Amino acid sequence: MGPIIDFHIHPIYYEYYRESTLNWIKALQNVADWDDFYAKYSDPAYFVDYLKRCKVDYAVIMADYTPLVVGMCTNEYVLRFCRDHEELIPFASINPYMTANMAAELKRLVNQGFRGLKLYPTYQYFYANEPMLYPLYACAQELQVPIMFHTGTSLFKGSRLKYGDPLYLDDVAVDFPGLKILMVHSGRGIWYDRAVSLCRLHENIYMEVAGLPPQKLQKYFPEMDKIPNQIIFGSDWPGVIDIAENIALIKKLDLPAETKTKMLGGNAARLLCIDPYDGS
Repeated sequence: MGPIIDFHIHPIYYEYYRESTLNWIKALQNVADWDDFYAKYSDPAYFVDYLKRCKVDYAVIMADYTPLVVGMCTNEYVLRFCRDHEELIPFASINPYMTANMAAELKRLVNQGFRGLKLYPTYQYFYANEPMLYPLYACAQELQVPIMFHTGTSLFKGSRLKYGDPLYLDDVAVDFPGLKILMVHSGRGIWYDRAVSLCRLHENIYMEVAGLPPQKLQKYFPEMDKIPNQIIFGSDWPGVIDIAENIALIKKLDLPAETKTKMLGGNAARLLCIDPYDGS
C-alpha cells in the first residue's frame, strides 16, 4: 500500500464564517465543547497527529475566498498552518472578483510554497470556461499546478448551483490539455454521469469524491472501474466526522485492490509529485 492522501481538508479556523456554514459544521460535529474542539484542531501539530491516527500520510489544506457563502480562510493562514509539517500540503484560493491579475497572483503564491489552487464557482459566481480565467489557466498549466473546481450541489445559503455543472470544464480541458483539473465532489447530486464522461474524454480531468458517501460510490459511478487513474480520495473534513471510517469504507468497495490503492493515494501522489511508495 502506498501513501494515503486526503485531497480535501478545510482548516477549522476561518477569519470568519457565514452563519449557515458555521451552524452546519457545529451540528455535524456535535461536540460537547465547541470552543475546545475549535482550539485543538486549529493547532497544526494536533491536526497532524489526528491525521496519523486516521492513517493519512498527507493532506491537502485549502484556503477559501468565498465571503458571500462560506467565509474567509486566507492563503496566508493556510501557508502558516502547513509551514512546519511536510504532511500538510497547502492549496491557495483566488477569487476572480477580488484579484485583478490572477496569473501574477498564482505565480506569487506558488513561489511562496503553494502546491495547487482551489476555485469555487458555485460560491464565487462564475462559469469555469469564462475568458477572464484563461490567463490563470495558462499560468497554472505552465507551472504544472493542479486546479480544483467545486462542482455539484451545496447546502450553504447563497450558493448558486448553475455554476457547478462540470460540463463547463470540457472547454477548459480542450483548451488547456496540460492542465490538471480536479472536479471536486464529482458533480455531486445531479451530474455524476457528466463527471465520468468528462474523465473518459479527457485524461487531464480527475474525479475527486469528497463529500460523497464512500459506500455509494459504485452506485453513483457504475463505470468508475474504467477510469482507475482518475479518481482521487478526499474527505471534506470538517464536513465529515471520521476520516478513518471513510477510508475503511473505500477499502471495502468491490473494486480491484490496485484501483483502491490509486484512489486512496496513488493518483494524488502523481499529481503532487510525491513518491507513491513513500508512506504507510
